[in-house]
Amino acid sequence: MCGICGIVATSDGFDASEAAIVAMRDTMVHRGPDDAGAAIWSLAGGRVAFGHRRLAIVDLSPAGHNPMPNEDETVWITFNGEIYNHHALRAELAAKGHRYRSHTDTETIVHLYEEEGPACVERLQGMFAIAIWDARSQELFLARDRLGIKPLYYAEPAGGFVFASEIKALLAHPAVVAELDEEAFFHYLTFVCTPAPLTMFSGIRKLAPGERMRIRLDGTRTSETFWSPLSAATRAEVAGLSEPELQERLLTLLRGSIEKRMMADVPFGVFLSGGVDSSTNVALMSELMSDPVRTFTVAFREHERYNELEYAREVARRFGTDHHEIVIDWRDLASFLPEMIFHQDEPIADWVCVPLHYVSRLAREHDTIVVQVGEGSDELFHGYDTYIQAARFRRWFWQPFQRLPEPIRKTTGRLATGLTRRLGRGEVHALAVAEAAAGRLPFWGGAICYQGAIKERITARNGRPVPDSYEVVTRLWEAAEREWPGVDLLSQMTYLELKQRLAELLLMRVDKMTMATSVEARVPFLDHQLVEFALALPPQMKVRQGVGKYLLKRAVAGSLLPEHLVYRPKQGFGAPVAEWFRGELGRRAQSQIRHSALRERGLIDYGQVDRLWEAHRRGPVNWAFHLWNLYNVSAWYDYWIAGRRDPAW
Repeated sequence: MCGICGIVATSDGFDASEAAIVAMRDTMVHRGPDDAGAAIWSLAGGRVAFGHRRLAIVDLSPAGHNPMPNEDETVWITFNGEIYNHHALRAELAAKGHRYRSHTDTETIVHLYEEEGPACVERLQGMFAIAIWDARSQELFLARDRLGIKPLYYAEPAGGFVFASEIKALLAHPAVVAELDEEAFFHYLTFVCTPAPLTMFSGIRKLAPGERMRIRLDGTRTSETFWSPLSAATRAEVAGLSEPELQERLLTLLRGSIEKRMMADVPFGVFLSGGVDSSTNVALMSELMSDPVRTFTVAFREHERYNELEYAREVARRFGTDHHEIVIDWRDLASFLPEMIFHQDEPIADWVCVPLHYVSRLAREHDTIVVQVGEGSDELFHGYDTYIQAARFRRWFWQPFQRLPEPIRKTTGRLATGLTRRLGRGEVHALAVAEAAAGRLPFWGGAICYQGAIKERITARNGRPVPDSYEVVTRLWEAAEREWPGVDLLSQMTYLELKQRLAELLLMRVDKMTMATSVEARVPFLDHQLVEFALALPPQMKVRQGVGKYLLKRAVAGSLLPEHLVYRPKQGFGAPVAEWFRGELGRRAQSQIRHSALRERGLIDYGQVDRLWEAHRRGPVNWAFHLWNLYNVSAWYDYWIAGRRDPAW
């Protein structure tokens, strides 16, 4: 795992010097503390520069240095990620006459690109952000992996093109400036992250999951999506399997995925919560190892209902793991916030970033460089109650409601909104009715914050139009329909999550927080073959009698894990921020929002924000998610846009 960056001068005078690429590269030492590689700044007659920071995991020798060329140095690569099928590809390429200088997966990508060009990414199994300079065609090639596990950002200032694993590396180039993208800001309020290709920085964009791009020396570029999770071939395969056969197929895919992700020349382990996903990971990894699995768990002091320590300890005892724990409180959150804002680059309003940082640091302190995590399982197999409730709402309320005349629907929406305002509660439910009255689909994603009337109240538009975030949702709903006409509701919901929330929120919190401690996270539930299998399953294999993860639970209960652990109520990986916000942390956060330089932009109604704080402290209404959203973006704006390096937290 590494940090990559590069520069293409599309016109004379654009800075593609050694000093520029080194400055970009060395903002990301945390992503690659082991080696800076060579700063290659003289490609294409000095018009192209590559940089690389290395976290050595496969082939720890100097032969693994990046940027890396092919045999005649007509193709250069700088690479972030892991390719789990590189041994099989290597044998094929060596048989065709390609000569290897290392044992790295990076070199296999170079030779595969020589053979197949940009189509090479379709054969890679793993996670990746790839940049290749092809001197033969005088083109830069960029690609982000299918699920978006690894990020890749770019900017196109006048006269050039720059890219990097992190936004802070782009900002180190003299031609790139930090400015707020207001469209992205308003979408962030809804999605708690920014939808691709936007970022919170004006002029800085990111590749979407499964996107590849070609940039010519004249600055023209083309891009396309090279993979869809909706596989017709997999649907045909799944259709012919019985339930026992589906269980066997799922376990085969999971075992294979976990085994592939054990590929490392450094110690590896598992983040263990005690839930089904991480416990399954430990159980299957234990089958494949003679040494104890290293497990790491985080918990919260004085807030036992958020903790799963006893379940994690039970799994650790059952499989004889080398187990480690850390317990944190609100003071740990407050002390980490400045560092969190730095490492996130753009705000990711998910408080799981905090415990994730501390458990990552715990792993690194115990010399564990690679960890496997459970992200993706709930999205694939519908493990969240909110998914099940959203599907029920659509079937039993939304669809019949749409058959009513429009005037009746709109009147019902207005009555629901007015009643909740008078009562001071029930606003979320009224919002659902109002959105249905407008004919809008009820599921926007698994982590939706400001929406509808709540968003209208909080934003101070001052005559400026506020982008409609629903357009982001409809674009993805329609894409799923095009790729699979008649797609079932649960698969369509998963498609939406994979393209938006999973890629830009959940996976980015994992990437940013683990890499901040120089730890590589791998996601076995997001092996692309397993993803295709999950989306091809019929709905009754995901949700049965109101319980999610039906097939996964049936496959592991009894055979791998005790039934009481598999079928206990889902808890989720959270943090007691709602409680902390009613105390000292809340006072600090409110002060941060009130005194933020963001206030000068006139985008937020701060009187409404104070009312949210008052309502949250009184209870029982919980506005912590919405307030955390504003806390994050205020701290981000002060650090990155206003340049305040001594924040008030």
